[in-house]
Amino acid sequence: MDHALKILGKASSINVRKVLWTCEELGLTYEREDWGSGFGSTHSPEFLRFNPNAQVPVIIDENGVLWESNTICRYLAGKHHHHHNELLPIEPAARARVEQWMDWQATDLNSSWSYAFMALVRKDPEFQDPHRVEVSVRGWNQKMGILEHQLATTKAYVAGNRFTLADIVIGLSVNRWLMTPMERPDFPAIDDYFKRLAPQTGFLKHCCNGLP
Repeated sequence: MDHALKILGKASSINVRKVLWTCEELGLTYEREDWGSGFGSTHSPEFLRFNPNAQVPVIIDENGVLWESNTICRYLAGKHHHHHNELLPIEPAARARVEQWMDWQATDLNSSWSYAFMALVRKDPEFQDPHRVEVSVRGWNQKMGILEHQLATTKAYVAGNRFTLADIVIGLSVNRWLMTPMERPDFPAIDDYFKRLAPQTGFLKHCCNGLP
C-alpha cells in the first residue's frame, strides 16, 4: 500500500515508539520499515543519506526527510493540528510548556538513565562498572523526582490538565523507568499518572507493551 508517510526504524525502539504513538493519537496511516539493531544497518550508505547521525527514527513525506524523534512528533502534530490540536497547542505560552518538558526529556532525563539502562537491561559488557551504575540510578531517580513534583502539582498531565505530546515522550520514559530492575523511590503521583495514560489510543500498543 502506498502511504504519504514513511517511518524508518524498528518498532521496539523507544524513539520510534514516540512517533508511532503520535501517529496513533492523530489517526495517521503510515508505512514503516525496520532499521536498526537486528535489521538494516543505520550506518549503511543507504540510511546515512537520510540521517547522517545513523539513528532512528526518520520520516519521509511529501515535504522531505526529517529526523530527531521529538522534532518529528512536533512536526506531525503541527501538520495535522486540525485533527487533534490539543497535542501541541497553538497558543505560544501553552506550546512552550509542552516543548519545555519534551526538551527536558530528550536532554536532562535521557542523559541520566543511559548508563544504568545499558547495564541493567541491555546487559552491555562495556557498561558494568558498579559505581557508574549506582551514580546513574541515583541521577535517574533524582530526575524522576522532578517529574513527581510536577505531576503532584498539575494532578493531571505533565504540561497541565490536558494530554499532550509531552505525555507521549515522558510516558515512554516512565515506562522504561518502571521496567528497569533497580531501586526506585515511592512516587505516588507518577504511579497515578501512568494509570491516567492507559485510556490513550496508543498507550498499550506503543508504550505499555512489554518493551522497556
